[in-house]
Amino acid sequence: MTGTDRGRGGGAPGPLLLGVRHHGPGSARAVRAALEAARPGIVLIEGPPEADALIPLAADEDMRPPVALLAHAVDEPGRSAFWPLAEFSPEWVALRWALEHDVPARFIDLPAAHSLAWRSEEDTQGEDTEEEDTEGEDAETAGEEAGAGPGDPSCASAPEVRVDPLAALAGAAGHDDPERWWEDVVEHQGHGGGDGDALAPFTALEEAMGALRETEEGGGHDGRDLVREAYMRLQVRAAQRDVAGGVAVVCGAWHVPALRRKVAATADRALLKGLPRTKVDLTWVPWTYRRLSRSGGYGAGIESPGWYAHLFGAADRPVERWLTKVAGLLRDEGRTVSSAHVIEAVRLAGTLAVLRGRPLAGLGETTDAVRAVMCDGSDVPLALVRDRLVVGDVLGEVPAGAPAVPLQRDLARVQRRLRLKPEARLRELELDLRKDTDASRSRLLHRLRLLGVGWGEPAASRGSTGTFRETWRLRWEPELSVRVAEAGVWGTTVLAAATAKAEADAVTARDLAEVTALAERCLSAGLPDALTPVMRILADRAALDTDVGHLARALPALVRSLRYGDVRGTDTGALAEVAAGLAERVFVGLPAACAALDADAADEMRGHVDAVHGAVGLLGDTSAPGHGGLRSRWQRVLRTLSTRDIVPGVVRGRAVRLLLDDGVLAADEAARFMGLALSRGTPPADAAAWIEGFVGGGSGGGLLLLHDERLLALVDAWLTGVAAEAFTEVLPLLRRTFAAYEPGVRRSLGELVRRGPEARGRVTTAGPGIPGFAADLDTERADAVLPVVRLLLGPAGDAPARTGLDGNDLVGVGA
Repeated sequence: MTGTDRGRGGGAPGPLLLGVRHHGPGSARAVRAALEAARPGIVLIEGPPEADALIPLAADEDMRPPVALLAHAVDEPGRSAFWPLAEFSPEWVALRWALEHDVPARFIDLPAAHSLAWRSEEDTQGEDTEEEDTEGEDAETAGEEAGAGPGDPSCASAPEVRVDPLAALAGAAGHDDPERWWEDVVEHQGHGGGDGDALAPFTALEEAMGALRETEEGGGHDGRDLVREAYMRLQVRAAQRDVAGGVAVVCGAWHVPALRRKVAATADRALLKGLPRTKVDLTWVPWTYRRLSRSGGYGAGIESPGWYAHLFGAADRPVERWLTKVAGLLRDEGRTVSSAHVIEAVRLAGTLAVLRGRPLAGLGETTDAVRAVMCDGSDVPLALVRDRLVVGDVLGEVPAGAPAVPLQRDLARVQRRLRLKPEARLRELELDLRKDTDASRSRLLHRLRLLGVGWGEPAASRGSTGTFRETWRLRWEPELSVRVAEAGVWGTTVLAAATAKAEADAVTARDLAEVTALAERCLSAGLPDALTPVMRILADRAALDTDVGHLARALPALVRSLRYGDVRGTDTGALAEVAAGLAERVFVGLPAACAALDADAADEMRGHVDAVHGAVGLLGDTSAPGHGGLRSRWQRVLRTLSTRDIVPGVVRGRAVRLLLDDGVLAADEAARFMGLALSRGTPPADAAAWIEGFVGGGSGGGLLLLHDERLLALVDAWLTGVAAEAFTEVLPLLRRTFAAYEPGVRRSLGELVRRGPEARGRVTTAGPGIPGFAADLDTERADAVLPVVRLLLGPAGDAPARTGLDGNDLVGVGA
């Protein structure tokens, strides 16, 4: 029987309509069998017709699914849509069959030029959110797994909610699990035989969908479906006129009743008249199994892409082969799984299938068997199985000849040169910036982040805090192809695009902190041509900005930039000059800015003081000509803050603490400051704020109290003397302060307080006669740790230049 012989009800010849579930391996096998049986003269596939020129690339040996057709508006690349295809997608199978048999193939869905312009009109009417505008969206509408095909970009706007066809059919059959029902009636049939009629599954599914659409109000479709189906009917008519052989149509089963319906061509053309249009570009891009899954945010996705790929590829004994894969994964992760485990799991899965009335053990049965036999009832290793196998980390590949913007081609070239291959699996990349290749990789990742292409995210380095180490977490997501296309407006190479983007961002930056952060990113990305205009804008902004808070927020980023510049060999003279000048202005304005602040503003100012203190410590005294002695001048500012009553207690306490940590303030003097702050004349709330500034904020204040019981005794005496009516006022502040300590520190402090001052004796941090401390530094004991310190810092010459190190630098080690 040919494709033209098969009409509905034995009437006039018509196209062979193959209604499918997208990404269904059972549908894919059925499509292949139907095409082999019918041998049509042309294959029409639901998808954007602008992609017809890209069809031959599907036969390229370098094309490996999952892949997707990407369409984006030329004048606005961020407005885009995807049409994903896996090896088990019926549309991909149809495409490959046509290419292998030299049969013409066409896409017949509504052109992307209309669908993306349609989105644009809806966006201007406020129907899309800003987040949706900037995302490259999947092209299928939610709830249309057996309905609208991958040519429907309507979900890129707010899709209309329709009943899930699979759920409706499963419910009619008495099943409450659509996925399980579909597996039983379709997916498992390829491994359990059938009646031999290759077209029987499509006939049954068409009848079911026809009945389902008739039950929905208005015929079961929204306005967008009507337009799409009108266009598809016109394309089918055109193919019947152009091609002598039969016409086969592969589309979502939801559309089959509409394509079968007799509608006048003039009515279809009238429905298409006046549609908006925009210029679009299309290409193939890699896709991932993770983005095929619903958990990845794909509206028409499936629960288990990896499992479906296995069902499609397994020639026989799918359960046995699947459980063997699971066993191999668990062995690789260090679990003891033997062949006996696999045999027992296969037996248990089969038994569960019989008890549940299923034709073959499905994913549910195999998962239960794995949990019971291989995971000892634990869901922890089972989560790994789901992530690695059930969903999977497969990333497709497209041939180098696929159309791409120049920026994409340059990125691919740099990736190959640096041996930095995009992967779907999340992985960590450790970089040593002293090595040329690693430094180039770092610059590439920083440049891409500046362009909004978030391939990598910086992470905390393990085992090293040096500035010559970087750790990145990499994962390539399909949407990044859209980001690259968007970034193409800035330049044809990654370097040129990042430079232009940095210059534009500097001009549009809202405040000084954004400009300093941008300068830091320019240094990290190795953009010397962008750094000059950024620094000029930074100097201009800094000269005009009088807000001490803005200046204080900007300074740390500048200082970090200086450190990275040293590691990367960048000339940072101009940066050092601006940073030193910025620090001077902070010193002048900070005391006045700290006066008469409320509680929230005081907490914010304490953060600024901490940030400036750390920045000055890194900046040093000779960072720029004419700006020597920054550290000493900053310490004078801290003394001023610590003695002014109009400065909030939390800031005064922090100033005293920083002076104590720097060794500028003796322990006796720090105790005197604390005694004054905690005297009876100080309001309890102010005293509690002073304590929070001195020992709070995660600054190691708990350890300070542990090692200086005199300070602890002052806090203890003050707290026990607070009046009952004031205690409830200061309790939340104290709770917040002490809750930040490590559990062991809190426990030790509690033990000291429980013992009382008489039992614990008088212990201070300095002076003779103190247990664990000597009157002077024990240089012999300090020198003993120098080999370990040198080992941690690395061999001479590998790290940035350092001054000589001796035992006198290791203050406190003698304890």
